[in-house]
Amino acid sequence: MDSSQIERITRLVVQEFSNGTNQNVNCDIPIGVSARHVHLAQAHVDVLFGLGYQLTKHKNLSIPSQFAANERVKLVGHKQSIENVCILGPIRTVSQVEVSMTDARTLGISAPLRESGNVKGSAPLSIVGPRGTVYLPEGCIVAARHVHMSPDDATRLGLLNGQDVCARVYGLRATTFYRVKVRVDPSYLLELHIDTDEANAANIKNGDMAILIK
Repeated sequence: MDSSQIERITRLVVQEFSNGTNQNVNCDIPIGVSARHVHLAQAHVDVLFGLGYQLTKHKNLSIPSQFAANERVKLVGHKQSIENVCILGPIRTVSQVEVSMTDARTLGISAPLRESGNVKGSAPLSIVGPRGTVYLPEGCIVAARHVHMSPDDATRLGLLNGQDVCARVYGLRATTFYRVKVRVDPSYLLELHIDTDEANAANIKNGDMAILIK
């Protein structure tokens, strides 16, 4: 029996179970795998790349207003460093670093599991650019998994901003992700966001599909 047959049988069994419990929101959504990255305030861009420097766009992201920049930085923790880390634009008011738990262990820091933007009391580390170094006394987190959707999507699926749902994925390493936070915004396209540790554990790549479960 090949992997496609296993996936088909698994999906049928799960859907039958879900129909019986009325938990299935009947929505297949694409998965975006989020690798380590940095969000920067302009003051820190100035230190890392030079006064008044503007990030340059490499490619657009699934959120239309956001992009991956051409510029890269190095992260330095208590134990080791990680080179060639992507910066995401546009500029933010507060700098933030998002890593996986494996990255945090490599760096030798205790990065907490948080929603993006919640950096108070999070892990310290240094960011090194071609023109200077920024030390963040707090700001490094492991981003909690979440699903982006527009208000129209949320209404259609009967979901609310801040609600927790589950997401099932299929295949040879089929799994269910619990405590997936719903995040609703007019700029969002429907997509489940997980980090590289979660993706590797379940053999997931960008563009694979999951099904949301209430």
